[in-house]
Amino acid sequence: MTDQDNAQSYLDMDLLRFTTAGSVDDGKSTLIGRLLYDSKAIFEDQLEAIEKTSEQRGDENVNLALLTDGLRAEREQGITIDVAYRYFATPRRKFIIADTPGHIQYTRNMVTGASTANLAIILVDARKGVIEQTCRHSFIADLLRIQHVVIAVNKMDLVDWSEERFLEIKEEFRRFASRLDSIVEVTFIPISALKGDNVVETSENMPWYKGPSLLYHLETVYVGSDENHVTARFPVQWVIRPHSDEHHDFRGYAGRVAGGVFKPGDEVVVQPSGFNAVIKAVHSMDGELQEVFAPLSAAITLDREIDISRGDMIAKPNNPPTVGQDIEAMICWFSEKPLSSRGKFILRHSTKETKALIRDIKYKVDINTLHKIEDDLEFRLNDIGRISLRTAAPLCYDPYKMNRSTGSFILVDPFTNETVGAAMII
Repeated sequence: MTDQDNAQSYLDMDLLRFTTAGSVDDGKSTLIGRLLYDSKAIFEDQLEAIEKTSEQRGDENVNLALLTDGLRAEREQGITIDVAYRYFATPRRKFIIADTPGHIQYTRNMVTGASTANLAIILVDARKGVIEQTCRHSFIADLLRIQHVVIAVNKMDLVDWSEERFLEIKEEFRRFASRLDSIVEVTFIPISALKGDNVVETSENMPWYKGPSLLYHLETVYVGSDENHVTARFPVQWVIRPHSDEHHDFRGYAGRVAGGVFKPGDEVVVQPSGFNAVIKAVHSMDGELQEVFAPLSAAITLDREIDISRGDMIAKPNNPPTVGQDIEAMICWFSEKPLSSRGKFILRHSTKETKALIRDIKYKVDINTLHKIEDDLEFRLNDIGRISLRTAAPLCYDPYKMNRSTGSFILVDPFTNETVGAAMII
């Protein structure tokens, strides 16, 4: 096999994005370090560097958490502060890992890291069981519509590899998860990240566990149905006009498919104008395509001239998006400055940007108990709750449950250009 063939087979491999969550000291960074170490995804010099640092710090074992905790403050305090992304591949699949913090004051970092994930690994300390932070992280995974969750019961070596303790935690979590909406599949795996049991190889210390190792589950979990291939959505990012002699009359609409399938000959409707047209051709860098689907990028040409610009959306007439200016959404607040009613922001939704006014703050959610808080409506840093707002220009949107791409937006402070909130449309 040539290098070119190897590169092509790597590019064609399936990609899984996953995030890790858990309380402080549950072993998230150690688990990721173990995954990278045992799957031979780190370089020798990296290993030498962390062995040396572990020795200097007087750690008994090689501290694999140092592979992801890259900031000096993270290493000094032994905690994760920012989202660390790591990339690795096995012969079966490519992976992007978002290592997110466990502290409640870093909820916004967790929301950011989890927003693009297909799967969430939530670590539970076998000694402590399901605690408030387990519930909080599960709620955020549910809110962000992560359909596949792995409950990794870590530190099994500290409870003598007890099957009884594992089953207790399983039952505790199932009781809580019955209140969540979006999680489709929950898998429970007993592990020891420090010793490597059930992370890459199945453990001899837990012969009672008959399921897969964590890595095998990550390699084989089916996420193909997570993309919405039913409701066709194509947010226009750029209008291509080459102004060359060869392509004198070319007018293509470039963007990334956010849902459904588009083929030449399909009848489409352009929102918000409502004009109809037929797709003449679908273009990519490699030439014309027979079809394009989420999450691929392409340029579409139509059979008639319509005024289309960035921020418009091409859809199918049988299931068009909602077009409107009054939006109801769940928001996670990112700013030190509190959110107040009548606040004015720039709203960025898909490829569209417009001004927005907060009309009403409905309630906040106590993310430890899932109860609504209606008597304290001032959103502070990391608060999550429901708001309604009005936009200056109509948005073409779907509920977040139906389409993560067309159902989410961010709010930006017009004076500082700071991203102050991320929201999921209800």
